[in-house]
Amino acid sequence: MATPLQSARAVETLDLQQEIVRLQALLETSRQVHSTIRLDEVLSIVLSIVVRELELPGALITEPFTTYGEMPAPPWEGCFRFPLHDKDGHHLTELVVATPDRRPLTIYEEDFLERMALQAGVAVENARYYERSLQWARVQQDLSAARAIQCSLVPQQMPEIAGYSVAVRYSPCYEVGGDFVDIFSMPDGAQVMAVADVAGKGLASAILCTAFRAAFRASVAAGAPLAELVSRLNRQHCAEGAEARKRYVTAIFLRLDPKTHTLEVVNAGHNPGFLVRPGLPAHELKASATPIGILPFAEYESETLDFPPGSRLLFYTDGLTEVSQGEEEFGADRLLAAFIECNSQECAAILETLWEQLRRFSGSEAQEDDMTALALMRTNA
Repeated sequence: MATPLQSARAVETLDLQQEIVRLQALLETSRQVHSTIRLDEVLSIVLSIVVRELELPGALITEPFTTYGEMPAPPWEGCFRFPLHDKDGHHLTELVVATPDRRPLTIYEEDFLERMALQAGVAVENARYYERSLQWARVQQDLSAARAIQCSLVPQQMPEIAGYSVAVRYSPCYEVGGDFVDIFSMPDGAQVMAVADVAGKGLASAILCTAFRAAFRASVAAGAPLAELVSRLNRQHCAEGAEARKRYVTAIFLRLDPKTHTLEVVNAGHNPGFLVRPGLPAHELKASATPIGILPFAEYESETLDFPPGSRLLFYTDGLTEVSQGEEEFGADRLLAAFIECNSQECAAILETLWEQLRRFSGSEAQEDDMTALALMRTNA
């Protein structure tokens, strides 16, 4: 017959063996739970382990709602709840289990479920991070594709105009932007050019910018006079509805006749264009009416000017003038002075010089707006 001491040691040995079995079960459970980073698979593994290991009729996760086995209808009266938390202690979701005949949980079962909830909380948090990373990767992929498409819509090859140099430059602030620049060659040799800026930044402005480009090209191809072309674009934009009107468009348009060497310009609420002609003061091409998309019946006026040899023109968006150094902006005066000082006979070199001066002015300051410019020069008689 065993002595009391032997009986006590036997009980202690049995308890240790049971604890080892529980620890082994938890280690295996942890391995299975962390074997995947897909949220649906994590939840399925957690619930199946709970039901199998404890021989329960069913279990569920409240968010996202996932069930396994037989569970009563909500609010799951008589069931037991175990919260799942992330590593910072924030509530993630809840594990709900049902016992046979609604009996109480044993100490072993409660201990197992509490430890299981700790493991499951970590696994659920990791799975959610993984899902978010996949979603972000898809967003980044879409934005990269959108950026490539938008950049491809900027004129890739400048028209060859005898006696002229022309260039454009486009630098979006984000992956996509709301600036627009285009050049359209007419059958008679005339060139219609435009620089525009959709209010706001990012994807919404980029979508409207693409729609504006399509409308601009269709109107130019129809051969409408420049002022009528702008009025038509304004009416179309206003008719697109309230959301489109929130993102009005400032734009400046130019029709160059290389045969007569004349310019026709319409400024729709945009930054003044700069016209620099030999022997004359710099001329600002100012707005004749409101931006496109604000007043449906706005009328726009064109300005016709001669463009003698040595003349230069610059259209730009406010991203250039608003480049900052601390609280100080580059400003229109600096931009005009820099444009006048550029002595190159190639417009691409002129724009490169302007961008370099903007970089030097801003120093380490991040670009805060889309930057777009168009330069035109008459090189000979």
